[in-house]
Amino acid sequence: MTASGTTWEDGPAAAPGAAQPAWELLLPAAGAPARGRGRALQEALREAVRAGRLAPGTRLPSSRALAADLGVSRGLVTEVYEQLVAEGYLRSDRGSGTWVGGAARSAARGARGVRDLAPGSSGVPGTPGIRVDFRAGTPDLALFPRAAWGAAQRAVLSELAHRELGYPDPRGLPELRAALAALLARRRGVVAGPERLVVCSGVAQATTLLGFVLRARGLRTVGVEDPGSPEHARLFASTGLDTLWLPVDGEGLEPGPLAASGVRAVVATPSHQFPSGIAYSAGRRAALLDWARAVDGYVLEDDYDGDFRYDRAPVGALQGLDPERVAYAGSVSKSLAPGLRLGWMLVPEALLDEVVERKRTMDLGNPALDQAVLARFVADGGYDRQLRRCQRAYRERRDALVAALERHFPGSRVSGIAAGLHVIAHLPEEHGPTDRFLERARAAGVAARPLADYGTRRPPDGTVRLVLGYAHLTPGEIARGVELLAATERRPRATGGG
Repeated sequence: MTASGTTWEDGPAAAPGAAQPAWELLLPAAGAPARGRGRALQEALREAVRAGRLAPGTRLPSSRALAADLGVSRGLVTEVYEQLVAEGYLRSDRGSGTWVGGAARSAARGARGVRDLAPGSSGVPGTPGIRVDFRAGTPDLALFPRAAWGAAQRAVLSELAHRELGYPDPRGLPELRAALAALLARRRGVVAGPERLVVCSGVAQATTLLGFVLRARGLRTVGVEDPGSPEHARLFASTGLDTLWLPVDGEGLEPGPLAASGVRAVVATPSHQFPSGIAYSAGRRAALLDWARAVDGYVLEDDYDGDFRYDRAPVGALQGLDPERVAYAGSVSKSLAPGLRLGWMLVPEALLDEVVERKRTMDLGNPALDQAVLARFVADGGYDRQLRRCQRAYRERRDALVAALERHFPGSRVSGIAAGLHVIAHLPEEHGPTDRFLERARAAGVAARPLADYGTRRPPDGTVRLVLGYAHLTPGEIARGVELLAATERRPRATGGG
């Protein structure tokens, strides 16, 4: 402590207690490098005020006295005081000194109610003790083409005009919309003029954009597939829309319940229904479009993994049959990485202006640099190469899962087409009921979800039907996970005591 021994003086509003030497709070900041010393002193004082160590009404030392104690210039302390007076942390009365103001409050310690989320689009909470995680929704992030993506980034940064760094067109960068329109027309059979395509932050944002527009047009309820993704209901709820589960059978949405529902909009996954794994039959595709025309309604086609078909060419998108009744949404979340937050929606003409305006007011458009990189990646053929790479890897992993189930669970079967990033596994009744099976699996360090989690209908008692994701697991991890499941079935099971 210096000779002056400056202390904070408690004012009328200060908490009682002994005066504290000024330098004790600020001495660490005063020792910061000269260039950042002023900022360090400001932040130290801010934190002392926010944390309540300097109570409202406390009088601060004069700039001369504090500068002497800290061994810094008086001008530096004056600048610090002036800055914090301007921000509201301190107040200064001419001729009577500087005091702690009463505006600041401390932030709550800790984040209550926030979960640690496991990687993946499904937002699954991280679970300690899990050795193999079969929960669906995550691609293999190790397949992300870092070298090719980095090369595209460098090329874009060297060539992108300065004007392209301004506020973007809310519809998306023209080069990206043109590249995506050509890609989707070629690979998915859509009717895809660039003027109809809106770049968005994945299918989730596409869903909410459409939901807001439909709500503004007077709709109150949207139909969703049963079984289907619970995320659709949550997204539409955020726009003020209710959802109604509509049954799906082995061919697609059942026409009768759909017609009787009274809804005028529905979400569908016709190319690879989630989670059942079926592809809609030609008859059900036609029936769905007939319904939309009859009620003057719309279908949101969620083409979440339409490129991943392993036994034949993928079935083309529903949107190609009636682009004025189908809004088509997709993204790079399964093909590249969900963290890129890049997707698209092809919008019916009647809804286009409203969707674009909603996108503008929501976020002014996606980042221009990210869009330009994806446009380059698509135009140079990198996206097609990435899809081929993923298809080879995911087909191998699906085959590994099917083989492991056949080996360790004789009599089991996998339903749905050979496509996508998950399967529905039907295990023999001897392994049920489902809740007991999942308890044993969890104890063995294996995470999985039952089909019942994805809708309102429940399987018959005793049956075990699981939705097993495999894309994010290596063939070795898949084999190990199924082996762990089977090992729990070989152990003696607890019986009721007497």
